[in-house]
Amino acid sequence: MATSLGANTYNRQNWEDSEFPILCQTCLGDNPYIRMTKEKFGKECKICQRPFTVFRWCPGARMRFKKTEVCQTCSKLKNVCQTCLLDLEYGLPVEVRDRALQVKDDVPKSDVNKEYYTQNMEREIANTDGSKAVGSLGKAQSPSDMLLKLARTTPYYKRNRPHICSFWVKGECKRGEECPYRHEKPTDPDDPLADQNIKDRYYGVNDPVANKLLKRYDNMPALKPPEDRSITTLYIGGLGDKITEQDLRDHFYQFGEIRSITMVARQQCAFIQFTSRPAAEMAAERTFNKLIINGRRLSVRWGRSQAQGKDRKLEHSELDMSLAPVPGLPGALPLPPGEVSVSTPNYFNLPPQRQPPPRSGQMLPPPPLGMPPPLPPGMAPPGMPPRHLMPGFRGPPPGLRPPGFQQPPMMPQGQGPPPMRGPAPIHYPSQDPQRMGSQAQQPPAPTQPPPKN
Repeated sequence: MATSLGANTYNRQNWEDSEFPILCQTCLGDNPYIRMTKEKFGKECKICQRPFTVFRWCPGARMRFKKTEVCQTCSKLKNVCQTCLLDLEYGLPVEVRDRALQVKDDVPKSDVNKEYYTQNMEREIANTDGSKAVGSLGKAQSPSDMLLKLARTTPYYKRNRPHICSFWVKGECKRGEECPYRHEKPTDPDDPLADQNIKDRYYGVNDPVANKLLKRYDNMPALKPPEDRSITTLYIGGLGDKITEQDLRDHFYQFGEIRSITMVARQQCAFIQFTSRPAAEMAAERTFNKLIINGRRLSVRWGRSQAQGKDRKLEHSELDMSLAPVPGLPGALPLPPGEVSVSTPNYFNLPPQRQPPPRSGQMLPPPPLGMPPPLPPGMAPPGMPPRHLMPGFRGPPPGLRPPGFQQPPMMPQGQGPPPMRGPAPIHYPSQDPQRMGSQAQQPPAPTQPPPKN
C-alpha cells in the first residue's frame, strides 16, 4: 500500500475502491478482449494524494502499457479520463473546454482545503445517478462553436505508441526488432509539447497542447454573414447524386422555418431559403466546415441577393462596351495601298522595283511566297498545249537558245493544235475523284430517247 504524509491514513473510508476505471476510447484501445490487472490501493492520486485502485493494461498490439493516474473522484469532478486527463465527451484538454464553456476553475490547491472540497463533492456525486457532471461543470451552458470545431470524434490510437528507445538514440540498443520501444529520432527538446505536466493538464494552466489547439481555432476561417439583411439563403455545395431534397430538409429544419429548397442537379448544389435572418445565421454558424450528410462532407456559403446579380451583369456589360483610347499610345496602323496585291503584300510601303531581264547563265530569283515557281522554257501550264505547237511560236529568244537549236516549222494558217487526250479510264475505286472527296462533277450520262411505238 502506498501512502504519503498528506494522505488521510486514519480514515480509510475515504480511500477509493472501484471495479472498473473511467477511461476514454483512445486509452481503452480497440481490442474487445482486453485484459487488465487490478491493484487495490496500489498508488496515491497525483491530484488529491489519496490511495486508489490502480488498473494496468495494454490497449493493443505494439502499444505501450497504460495505467490510471488519478482517482475516480478527481476524474468525475472534471469529467476527464483517469489516464490521459482529456475530456471524456470532446477529447479536448481541460483548458480548452473550460474556455469554450466559460467555466471558471474553483478547485482548491492547498492540502486542507482540497480534502474538504473533495469530501463535499463526493457527497454530491453520491446523490446523483452519475450521468451528469457535478460542480461548476454541471451548470455550464450548451456546447459552443469552439467545441464543435475542435472536438475529436474518432479515437486517436497513435497516442498509445511506445516511447522512444533511449539506447537506440545513443546507438547502444542490441534488441533489434524485439525491442518494445520505438527506434525513431526524438523530437526537438525545445518543442513545448515535449514538456507536459499532469497537474497543469488537470487544472487547465500552462498546457502546451491546449495552447496549440487555441491557436488553431484562431486561424480557422469563419463564415461572416453579409451586410444585406434581406439575404436569408444558404448555398450548399458538393451534394453528389445520393443526397435528396428531403435529406436537406430533415437536417436544416432544426434551425428554423424553411421557405424553399432549390436543387440544381447539374452543378450538384442546392439553395436553402429561410423565412427569417436569425434562422439562416444559426444554420450557417453551426454547419460551416462541419456539415456531413449521408457520409458526405458538404460546403456551406451565403447566397447572393438578386440586386447583386443585376449589378454584376451591368458591370460585365459595361466592360464589353468600347473603351475610350488611352492617351500616349500609338494609333492604328494605316491600311496597305490598294495597288499591292494580296499575294505579294507590301508591309513596309516600299516603291515597286522592276527587275532587269536575266542574262544568259544567270539563275532566276526565287518566286515570292504563295506564287508558283516559273516554268522552264518549252513547258506550258497544265491544260494548255506545248508552246512549240501553238501558232506563231518561233522558239525561245536568241539569247536563251541552247546550242544546236533548230527553228521549228511554221504551222499552216487555219490549222489548230492537235486534240488533247481525255481523262484516263477508271480501273480502281481509288482513282474515282468523287470517292476521294473531290468536288469535281462527272458529266451527266447521255439520256436515251424514249422508244417509239
